[in-house]
Amino acid sequence: MNNTNVNNQMLSRPRDTMCVENALVEDVCTDSRMSGHILISYSVKDDCGKSKKTLLRLNVTRNTEIVDHRGKSLCLCEIKKGMRIDARFSSNMTRSIPPQANACEITVLKKKDEVSVTTTRVLNADVRNGFLLTGVPCNPSQQMRFIITDATVILDKCGRPIRLCSLCAGQMVRVEHASFQTASIPPQTTAFCVQIV
Repeated sequence: MNNTNVNNQMLSRPRDTMCVENALVEDVCTDSRMSGHILISYSVKDDCGKSKKTLLRLNVTRNTEIVDHRGKSLCLCEIKKGMRIDARFSSNMTRSIPPQANACEITVLKKKDEVSVTTTRVLNADVRNGFLLTGVPCNPSQQMRFIITDATVILDKCGRPIRLCSLCAGQMVRVEHASFQTASIPPQTTAFCVQIV
């Protein structure tokens, strides 16, 4: 067995790959329809539980499998800045800034137009129950309850990661969230990114 075969078999093993979910496509560069690279960002928690934004360059070759959320094959040229992806890539990364890794599989998630953006005032940041209440005080019909998940990125004015407990009543925030909401009062929806403005 030659070295190429050994390396290919090792890359197919789960322990030699890493996965990231719901990463944001920051940039796409195509050499051809099937090769180039994608710069992605995603949130990683450190030992203290704080989220930080991490960048990674995924190198795409004709061996990279690219599909949409329904499993339909796509080419690299169909991936655009602002899309969300899940990716499986080699754990053998460069030490460059940003680090680079060869992409094995990329799944393009639902389109960006299914994300809404709301700029509003914080009423309460409930760390224990994982939600952010925003809107007009004492008027539930003009409020929104954003559910904060482990995947939600929370940023200060400068774009640095912070915790939910750092948000205070009265602050203005820009929230990227799911376009659907519950029929409750106040309505609820999932927050993808919260940034102080």
